[in-house]
Amino acid sequence: MRQPVIKQAIAIDWCDRWQVFHRLQELNICCCCEANQPLVVEIESAIAAIQIWSVTRQLTSSRQQLISTLERCWHQCL
Repeated sequence: MRQPVIKQAIAIDWCDRWQVFHRLQELNICCCCEANQPLVVEIESAIAAIQIWSVTRQLTSSRQQLISTLERCWHQCL
C-alpha cells in the first residue's frame, strides 16, 4: 500500500530556496518554487523527509555546527 504524500512549505531564506529546490530535484523529490512563494515539497517517505532535512540543514547551519555534527558521527563510527 502506498503511503500518502504530504505537501509541506519549507521556511528557508529566499536567497537559499533556489539552491535547495535544485538539489531536491536532483534527488528526485517533487517540489515547487514559484516567484514570491515559499518552497513546497512533497514528502513521500521517511527517506525523502531525511533528505529534505539534510539539504536544508546544510544551508541553515553554521560551519561550526556542521563540523561538530561530522565529528560526533565520526566518533560514533569508531
